[in-house]
Formats: sequence, C-alpha cells, structure tokens
Amino acid sequence: MKKIISHEQYTKSLLTIEELIDKVDGIVDENNPELKRFIEASDMVEAYEELHYEIGMPSLIDVIRLRMEELKLKNKDLAKLLGTTSSRISEYLNGKREISLNVARELHKKLNIDSDIILQS
Repeated sequence: MKKIISHEQYTKSLLTIEELIDKVDGIVDENNPELKRFIEASDMVEAYEELHYEIGMPSLIDVIRLRMEELKLKNKDLAKLLGTTSSRISEYLNGKREISLNVARELHKKLNIDSDIILQS
C-alpha cells in the first residue's frame, strides 16, 4: 500500500474517495478497478488520519450528558436511576465531586457507558 506523506496527497485521496463512493456502491467484485482504487484510497486516508488526527476518548461527563440527552433524562431522573440525589448528580456533572466506584458501576450497567471511558483518568 502506498503512503500519504503530505497534506496535498491526503486531500487528493479524499477527492478520489468522494469521486468513487457512488460508483462503487453495491459492487462486490474485488477485481473491479474502481473498487480497488476506492479501497486503496480509503486505507491510505485511514492510516494518515490515525497518524495526524488522533481522536481522544471523550470525557465521562460528556458521555453522561450525551446519554442523558439521548434518554431525555433530567438530573432527578438520573439520580433516581443511579440511587443518589439530584444535587449529587449536579456535583458530578459540574466537576465538583469525583464519581464514586458504586456510581461508576451503575453508569456502566444502567447507561451502558463503556468501562474504558469510566476508568480513564
């Protein structure tokens, strides 16, 4: 596989992907030249982005807020779900209090928050 070594090559590869994406939709023949070009460009872009545009893990507070929004939960609803008070939830969300191990377990179980996000320092 070729490597992208400049931002200009990265941009050209993105344009190639954009040009080919509709053309290769539904093609399963791996010998199709357009599909081969699409896969090669995609792999090169992925490798370049992993090296130059590292995406960090989201903060636990951000993930809790997102889950609350998705589930349409207010602080009092989350408090009830986790077996604590709404003022304690407010303290957690505002960074005024560390999340206890028991609450972390409940976040994992009840809100399906990945343990890696919960355990990050």
